[in-house]
Amino acid sequence: MTNHFYNDFDRENLGEARRPDYRTLFQIDRDRVIHAHAFRKLQSKTQVFLSGEYDFYRTRLTHSMEVAQIGRSICQFLRTRGGVLTDEFFIDPDLVEAVSLAHDLGHPPFGHSGERTLQELMKPYGGFEGNAQTLHLLTETMYQNESGVRGMRPTRALADGVLKYKKLFSEFTEVPRNHFLYDPQATYRSFVFGGAPIPGALHVGEAINGFKSVECQIMDWADDVAYSLNDIVDGVKAGFLTIERIETWAAGQAIGPERQQYLDTLVRAIRTDRLENAFSDKIGKFIQSCRLRERDCFMSGATNRYRYEMFVLPEAEDEAAFYKRMANDVIFESPQLQQIEFKARRIMFALWRSCWDNYVARGDRVINILPPHVGRLIDAEETEAGKARRICDWLAGLTDGMIVRTYKRLHDPDFGSLRDLS
Repeated sequence: MTNHFYNDFDRENLGEARRPDYRTLFQIDRDRVIHAHAFRKLQSKTQVFLSGEYDFYRTRLTHSMEVAQIGRSICQFLRTRGGVLTDEFFIDPDLVEAVSLAHDLGHPPFGHSGERTLQELMKPYGGFEGNAQTLHLLTETMYQNESGVRGMRPTRALADGVLKYKKLFSEFTEVPRNHFLYDPQATYRSFVFGGAPIPGALHVGEAINGFKSVECQIMDWADDVAYSLNDIVDGVKAGFLTIERIETWAAGQAIGPERQQYLDTLVRAIRTDRLENAFSDKIGKFIQSCRLRERDCFMSGATNRYRYEMFVLPEAEDEAAFYKRMANDVIFESPQLQQIEFKARRIMFALWRSCWDNYVARGDRVINILPPHVGRLIDAEETEAGKARRICDWLAGLTDGMIVRTYKRLHDPDFGSLRDLS
């Protein structure tokens, strides 16, 4: 049965046309993400707590799987509500799953701490942004090998679906910390819009960063739901969020009646050891807070992905924002996670300097410390910014374990036998 929500514009892929088989093009997108090396690495990348410390903590991989499940459920819920969506006209859950599974591919080791460190290191060379790095993988480096680099030739709908932000680094009046695309990615932004000129109003401030396809909106909300609730669950299990700490934090906040209810529900769930059950129910509530409406914009004539938009009922948005704020203040600003940030900075700065000294600011004695194909990619770049991007790609692609082992091999005199070189 043909799904008339999508047209040839949505299904066109970047680069060489694909061979048709028994799968839809969006199923191929999803399958290529799942079978990519970059996707498997997410099992050893930090979500909140360092991967591998305890079995029950979420990693980037399990988080991405949860986002994909929530995203598919949103598609199903919107379809069952009727209205414009029917069995022959619906938001494709395989596409939303592909977008959701891919959305964190570009995030580096050490979670947000690692991202902030790479942002600092790359500031003079075009910046680093996790979302822009995801697009970089999909379009350029996803299937990197000894012979060079290439992406996975995503469909326009998938490439657009991961674009939470569309403003270029150089389009900001001041150097941005995050929420941008790399300047060379202007060609991919043009591709997702089919070459249509972007209205001037979207260039005002960060308006274009709020201009998202409906699949991107679903992924973005599914992401918010997953980490606003599940980070709290992990925080309680890890002992970061205790009733005492929650109440101390709440005492310093301006909490109205609605948010007091959220707080009371959380404390009661912790006391009765029903936190996971209570928050599982909230996931369902947040899914059922999604709605669809028609909109008029410069892309709505080309694709239903912009003719329709998803929005979330305000009370659900407010509750998710409450939990996100709590997680940030109590967990992410805790001394334990600040120690991870300190470690991330020390390790990444040291590895960056080692790479820079041996591949960019070379002296008479050059030591090849990187895998040969990475060294060749750096050497092939003609500018410092290009070489910096290749070093950044390598660092961002390492897992938590890989980056620690690499640091030890280069800086710890007691680590580095031949058996350690894998």
